[in-house]
Amino acid sequence: MATPGVCMNIINARHKKDGLGTISNPEKFLTQDYQLLKQYCNINRVRYVDDMFPPDRRSIGNDVLSPSDLATVQWKRPSKIVSNPSFVVDGVSRFDFGQGMIGNCWFLASIGALTFQDFILNQVVPLEQNFDDEYCGLFHFRFWRFGRWVDVVIDDKLPTINGRLIFVHSKDPNEFWPALLEKAYAKVCGSYSDMNSGTPSEALVDFTGGVHVCINLSDPPPNLWELMCRAGKSKSLIGCGTPQGDTSANTVLPNGLVQGHAYAVTGVKEVISRGQTVNLVRLWNPWGQGEWNGDWSDSSPLWQTVSPQDRETCLSICDDGEYWMPLKAFCEFYSELDVCCLCPDFLNGSSSCHWKTSFYEGRWVAGTTAGGCMNNRDSFWTNPQYRVKIDKLLSECSAAPDEKNMLVSLMQKPDKRNRRLVQNLHIGFSVFEYKAQRGKFPASFFNTHAPIGQTKAYMNAREVMEFLMLKPGEYLIVPSTFNANETASFILTILSKAETHVHENSGGHNHEHREVERPTPVTNKTDEDNKRTLFRQYSDKYEEVDAEQLQTLLNERILKGDLKSGGFSTDACRSMVALMDTSITGKLNGEEFVRLWNKIVMYKDIFFSTDVSQTGTLSLNELRNAIMASGKRISDDMLNLMALRYGSSSAQITLESYISLGLRFDCINKIFSQLSDGKTMTLRESEWMYLSMYT
Repeated sequence: MATPGVCMNIINARHKKDGLGTISNPEKFLTQDYQLLKQYCNINRVRYVDDMFPPDRRSIGNDVLSPSDLATVQWKRPSKIVSNPSFVVDGVSRFDFGQGMIGNCWFLASIGALTFQDFILNQVVPLEQNFDDEYCGLFHFRFWRFGRWVDVVIDDKLPTINGRLIFVHSKDPNEFWPALLEKAYAKVCGSYSDMNSGTPSEALVDFTGGVHVCINLSDPPPNLWELMCRAGKSKSLIGCGTPQGDTSANTVLPNGLVQGHAYAVTGVKEVISRGQTVNLVRLWNPWGQGEWNGDWSDSSPLWQTVSPQDRETCLSICDDGEYWMPLKAFCEFYSELDVCCLCPDFLNGSSSCHWKTSFYEGRWVAGTTAGGCMNNRDSFWTNPQYRVKIDKLLSECSAAPDEKNMLVSLMQKPDKRNRRLVQNLHIGFSVFEYKAQRGKFPASFFNTHAPIGQTKAYMNAREVMEFLMLKPGEYLIVPSTFNANETASFILTILSKAETHVHENSGGHNHEHREVERPTPVTNKTDEDNKRTLFRQYSDKYEEVDAEQLQTLLNERILKGDLKSGGFSTDACRSMVALMDTSITGKLNGEEFVRLWNKIVMYKDIFFSTDVSQTGTLSLNELRNAIMASGKRISDDMLNLMALRYGSSSAQITLESYISLGLRFDCINKIFSQLSDGKTMTLRESEWMYLSMYT
């Protein structure tokens, strides 16, 4: 039996807290353990075949090969393609490979950038792998995927036609690390076809788990050259792309550049030509051929105007896909520059000031925490909120008055296994300054406070980011989708030069929400006697009622006319008995029944007073008000869980569901209040509260 979803989330959270998902302890992708699989294969003397990414047309995917080509594909191990296969031949280089029959130039350009950083390369590609005595057809690679490092296992069966690799292929036919790396990433994406089209930033981040900085080359910063030089000297991976043409085709322009194509930035160089300083950028085309033919290209006469040393160092006259071009032309013909690094120290050139990182995972849920952008004035406040307190900068980090000191990144996490099926929402975030505010910030706050920083636009991209200059103080970051009621998960990353304290802000009371007076129970002896009289009409000879008798009482007498969806089920009544049965008999006596009845009346009154739409059901937003009207705190995560457990498919809460929810939440609150003795709830206690509310 599979582990229940909520249990699995709790287990994963514990493992992550214990260091699972780091580069030194990556998660096992699809629970496949490389060491155990290798041991099994060697003991049993078998070659590994990956049933999670099988060597058949499912792993190739759709719309990559024609039906006739697909029918001729044969999956072969390297030893069946060449007689003497090797994982690496004479080191790793960007010139080792060329693109195959799939449009994944964005991925291959990123590999080209990866070959310049040995430390990062060794994290992604364990180079000790080979076709030696322990070879069993099994290889593994590591990628950073949405907040965690994963170790990805593959077999070495590669798709071929007529004995030739159909996707990425090495210039040396005996070398196979590029093809195996591509296969591992295809597995992560869902299939080879799922790698079709993308941007270098996606793979650059997946290779580093680092900070992604995107620079718009149509409006570059004045210090672009300095940034590129510092990035080139730091442990950074740099990619770029040309703008798309009128069609999706990769059209080769007269200047040699390819429209809608990804490239790797492989170097920057300052040379003196005719007494003038010229800034040059070196780029590499992952096709392995096809180069710029303008100024400073391989055949440009301008190379005769530089020193013999610079000419010998830089100039290589061969069609290997790599070339130089001046910075001005680079900004003219390329659209974006993507820099991905382990730390953004290169931004200010200071190695003494280390940026601090805060990392948070959250979720927008339709009806509860998916309030949309600020155009949605009534619901924007329901989005997840994060309080940020920024301390004063240390002396070694002191910045110029207008220098950016914080980077905020928002990345949306996919809910689909296959990359091509992912539909990115338009996402963005806003930053507000505040003073002395408790609880979740209400709509009135956002109606009277303008953001002091925000993303320039909501984009349907995997990640959006913004640099900000924030003075010491307290701030609120609100990530959101553009439209309200769009469900998705996200990762919020905050990097700051100053010491920064961040926490998710949803669990406290806020009296600016719609006020609903909590009903005050009134003890009335006649009323109590009437309840006991009714109880005796349904109870057994021991004056007790079981779940079936309670069901009849509630549906046919106490709440008759108020129930909209057929009344309480037998299971719901069994749950009530279990919650209220202090004598542990499996039934309710008269005192326990009256106590339950009083609670039901209270929850019914709260239900109808918060049902402002007067539909006889609560929307998920009204549910938040109803919970708070009962005098309880509730976090966004708990509210989302209640919506999943008790809401209907139309995102509505019936009276029966609200009463069941209220009774359970009240009981759990009392238990954990006693356990924590008024102190902050421990992680284990909060986990059990989660589990108790969902099951």
